[in-house]
Amino acid sequence: MKKTATRLPRKPAYKRIVLKLSGESLQGKSGYGIDVMVARSIASQIKQIHEMRVEIAIVIGGGNILRGGEAAKNGTDKSTADYMGMLATVINGMALQDALEKEGVFTRLQTAIEMRQLAEPYIRRRAIRHLEKKRVVIFVCGTGNPYFTTDTTAALRAVEVSADVILKATKVDGIYSADPFKDKNAKRYKSLKYIDLLNRQLKVMDATAVSLCMDNNIPIVVFDLFRKGNLKRAVEGKAIGTIVRGE
Repeated sequence: MKKTATRLPRKPAYKRIVLKLSGESLQGKSGYGIDVMVARSIASQIKQIHEMRVEIAIVIGGGNILRGGEAAKNGTDKSTADYMGMLATVINGMALQDALEKEGVFTRLQTAIEMRQLAEPYIRRRAIRHLEKKRVVIFVCGTGNPYFTTDTTAALRAVEVSADVILKATKVDGIYSADPFKDKNAKRYKSLKYIDLLNRQLKVMDATAVSLCMDNNIPIVVFDLFRKGNLKRAVEGKAIGTIVRGE
C-alpha cells in the first residue's frame, strides 16, 4: 500500500507578536457593545496560533463602547474622555479573556491603571515572563495616560516586550490609497515604508505609533481579521494585507 506523506504544520514566521484589535472588532453587526459569538470567533483564531507556540500579546481598543475623541468633541473634558475610553478597554479585555479561557487558552489581563480586583498592574518583566510561559497577555487601559491612542500603546508594548511584529487586525484587507468603502478606485498597497505612511498621511496608525515602530524597526502587518484563517496566515508570514517596514 502506498503511504501518504504526512503534511507538517508550517512554522511561524514570528516568535512573539503584538496583536492590535480595535474595540469595534468585538461589536459584530449590532454596531455597539460586545457580540459574544464574535469574541469567541476571534478567540478561536488566536487559539490556532497559540497552538503553534507563538507568544501572543494583545492590545485592545474601546471604540465599541466609548471613543474618547468623540466624547471630547461633544464637550467632555479631553483628559476625562480619554480615561473613560481606557476603562472601556478593560471591559473588552475581560470579554476577550473569558472567550480565550473558554477555548482552553491561559491568559493574563494587565492594566496600565491599577485595579487589582480585575487585573494585574502592567509590569514589563512580568509580562515577558507570562509570554515565555506561553500565556496570552492582554494589555488594557492604553498607556495609562490621556492623549495617547491604543495604536501608540501597541507600538510601545511591542518595543517593551521585544515583539517581532505588530499584527493590526482591521475589517479591510490592507492599506489603501483612500477609503475602499467610499472610493472604488482606491489602490491597495502590498508593502509600504514607514516614511510613506507618514508622508502620505494614510490613517492606519497615528504618527506617534508609526514613528515608534520606525525607530525600533518593528514591522506592521495590516490585514483583514474577518477572513477565515487570516490571522494564522499572517503569523506564517504569508503575503496577506499590507506590510509596513523599513528600507
